[in-house]
Amino acid sequence: MKFRLPFAPLVALRFLREGRMQTLLILAGTTGGVAVIVFLTQLITQLQAQIVDRVLGSQAHVVIRPLEEANRRAIDDQGFATVIEPRAQRLRSVDQWENVARLAAGMEGVTAVSPVVTGPAFAVRGQANKSVALMGVDAERYRRIVRMEEYMVAGRFAVDGTRAVIGTELAKDLGIRLEDKLRVALPNGRDELLQVGGIFDIGNKDLNRRWVFVTLPLAQSLLDLPGGVSNLDLTVADIFDAQPIADRLKGATGLTVDSWMQTNAQLLAALRNQTVSNNLIRSFVIIIVALGIASVLVVSVVQKQKEIGILRAMGASRSLILQIFLIQGALVGAVGSVIGSLLAFGLLNAFSAIYRNADGTPLFAAELEPRFILMAALVATGVGLASALIPARRAARMDPVQAIRS
Repeated sequence: MKFRLPFAPLVALRFLREGRMQTLLILAGTTGGVAVIVFLTQLITQLQAQIVDRVLGSQAHVVIRPLEEANRRAIDDQGFATVIEPRAQRLRSVDQWENVARLAAGMEGVTAVSPVVTGPAFAVRGQANKSVALMGVDAERYRRIVRMEEYMVAGRFAVDGTRAVIGTELAKDLGIRLEDKLRVALPNGRDELLQVGGIFDIGNKDLNRRWVFVTLPLAQSLLDLPGGVSNLDLTVADIFDAQPIADRLKGATGLTVDSWMQTNAQLLAALRNQTVSNNLIRSFVIIIVALGIASVLVVSVVQKQKEIGILRAMGASRSLILQIFLIQGALVGAVGSVIGSLLAFGLLNAFSAIYRNADGTPLFAAELEPRFILMAALVATGVGLASALIPARRAARMDPVQAIRS
């Protein structure tokens, strides 16, 4: 049995085939618009995800610290405030940090909590010395905060006894290799001889030069913080929920709680501005495509007045004429979305081959998420239908006698 198209789609396809040049123009505009929307959306989404991943790859999403001590002030006879005792410049522990850690771990959205003891020290080897930040951690818990295993270039991220993990820049500055000895000296007069069990490259030269990881008990002893921790590092399931979680923790504990959204406020503002710019570009492209489809279909209605009049005289209803032109708009939008998505994928491949990171890896992956293709298809088809509505209504309202005479 031979398949036959219904009358309205059949006439719509014939009209599109007869006006090949007009159809190609509409299709080219729709294809270009869809390609721009899909390409920009995928590109900006990937770049933003990479930027955020790199920034958060070396820091916690939320950090809990002790409250800052304030300077003591007094008001003199003239009404001026005078500092009579500056605040103590000392390392302080998070009060009852075990209870705070349990509270944070039980909060909805928090996926990991790691106690950290950090303070200033000097890394000494021979006649060379460098200012560093001593980081006392529980390696197993800290891996859930910062993916240190991914950054290791020698050895592994494991601290035990006096074994330490240092960055590539510090190793280069002091001429240290795996299993070499390194002495850390602290301002309080304490020092310790460490053995380097791992070297990392976190992608940040400053951190590669400053961080020296040791065990939590060793850092507590060297920094005169027995049983205490200087901060609690947290990760959350949704990085953009970090600030609300930080606010809840601050209200529950009364401690200083900062999220990455506070410490990286400029980055967050830049990402938001980038998203707004992308949305504006997409909106303008959609408007331009809609105007292009509508204008070409209006011309098509004028050119096919006689055909429309004949169809009306043969008994075609106004709703049927309306369907014919709406189907044209939808078909152009649907076909344009498919071709445009393929073109966007080609552009992503071309750009990923040209633009590279400093280490030679692609700046972004040449891949298309199905949700972007679906979004483009829905938008293009919807724009095609909406753009065809005005010319379709005009065609449906034509008087058959006047249309045939024109």
